[in-house]
Amino acid sequence: MKINNINSLNVNPYKKNLNKVQGAEKSATRADKVEISSAAKEMQVTSKVAAERLDKIQALKQQVEAGSYQVDAESVAKSVIQYFSKN
Repeated sequence: MKINNINSLNVNPYKKNLNKVQGAEKSATRADKVEISSAAKEMQVTSKVAAERLDKIQALKQQVEAGSYQVDAESVAKSVIQYFSKN
């Protein structure tokens, strides 16, 4: 007895492979995208400011140790007055 498969799903197996290749090409053309959040950008700026501040602190420490640091009393007094007048 001969049995024929009339409802064959694999009519053209080569076409399936062609579709897979085209799908792979489409996914390969998509590029990755990286976005840095505003919080991360702010952290980068903050770390830069912190590094500059540390440099300034180190310079002041060296001046104090060497005895060459001079305090301008007038500018300190103005800053104190401004601070307490705002609060």
